[in-house]
Amino acid sequence: MKTFFKTLSVLVVAATFLFGSYFGINFLSNKQQVIAAEGDKYKALESFGQTLSLIESSYVDDVEQQEIIYGAIKGMLQSLDPHSTFFTPATYKSFKIGTTGSFGGLGITIGMRDEMITIISPIDGTPAAKAGIKSGDIIIKIEDESTMGMTLEDATSRMRGKAGTKINITLARKGENEPIELVIVRDIIKIKSVKYEKIDDIGYIRLAQFQDSSTKEMLEALKALEKEGVKGYIFDLRNNSGGLLTEAINISSLFLEKDKTVVYTRDRSKKENHFKTRNVGFRDTKKPIIMIVNEGSASASEILAGAFQDYERALVIGTNTFGKASVQSIIEMADGSAVKLTTARYYTPLGRSIQGTGVKPDIVVESGKVEIDKNQRFLKESDLTNHLVGENEKKKAKEDKTKKVSKDDKKKSSEIIQDGDYQFMSAMQLLNGIIKYGKTND
Repeated sequence: MKTFFKTLSVLVVAATFLFGSYFGINFLSNKQQVIAAEGDKYKALESFGQTLSLIESSYVDDVEQQEIIYGAIKGMLQSLDPHSTFFTPATYKSFKIGTTGSFGGLGITIGMRDEMITIISPIDGTPAAKAGIKSGDIIIKIEDESTMGMTLEDATSRMRGKAGTKINITLARKGENEPIELVIVRDIIKIKSVKYEKIDDIGYIRLAQFQDSSTKEMLEALKALEKEGVKGYIFDLRNNSGGLLTEAINISSLFLEKDKTVVYTRDRSKKENHFKTRNVGFRDTKKPIIMIVNEGSASASEILAGAFQDYERALVIGTNTFGKASVQSIIEMADGSAVKLTTARYYTPLGRSIQGTGVKPDIVVESGKVEIDKNQRFLKESDLTNHLVGENEKKKAKEDKTKKVSKDDKKKSSEIIQDGDYQFMSAMQLLNGIIKYGKTND
């Protein structure tokens, strides 16, 4: 233990020397304050050393010193905010695998809310989405182990695994009196970030995540829809948990004027860093856009929605977004571990902070499904006995007799949109109204 305190003393002296060399005049002009501050820091480190010594000498079981120190660092970072955390070498390796876009797991994005591991969103087409996991669900158990006190990285590591293997997840859901127990089979999670199709005169674009290929996929979608003569777009950002900031900036550049601030960050020194639209080969600043968001829309999704809202480039409908407006930096350590630290807050172009509140839609439309009974028939004037036959009615009856409907003429149902999606139906009605009666941005 003496060796530990000697090493600790050397580290403190070295740190004092390095900081003194860097700040120079500040340390000399405030010498007494600096000495006092370093003294307080040393006392705190001395308390840490004493606690470590007590654990090693008196704890009921043998424990690894490295494990204790890693646990202390985790606790230190967790006390700051839900997004600052520590990666052991093993969890950091797992984290880096998860950023490649292809890995074995369930297909969910999680966050910490009220110290509980919460589903931000399930990813389209993944085992989690197919099992019925919803945004806002709270994970209370993983394989019969309580998640109380578990970090996001620990939970992620436990849920990832070899494709084809099963995992038990227990959820708590608002409105449900009993926990929901699910057995889910892991799969290789390959995420296609953009899906699209033409519906009537409207281009529907589903943006699932912001990956390194998202801008390229978005351009392909836009060019294909342009050829089909669409008059407006619906951007579906529901359950899009975010991703790469660069892709959010690039996609914004396709619809906003050049050199416009999309988002800016502000660090502890109040220094601002503005991220602006870039010069791109394709740009559409005219066609009307309806953007659909929900509580599963987070981070980069909120950046896109907030910018389009501030510039009045899109009408945002749906429900309040998740509300994450902080920036994390990852610093790798010499032993293969890493620290993820919140280093800045971000703001919309007009200076709005959405941290904790989310992006508020221009028009609130709750999620839900409109059930339509196709067999239900309502009584009409034409059903009445001896009703007065209208002139257009005669013409229509004649056309119905002669008209032949081929298979190609029959309207295909959407492969992306679920039947009766109330938020989507509302977006279609609004956009059709804008196209017919409104005007594009001039």
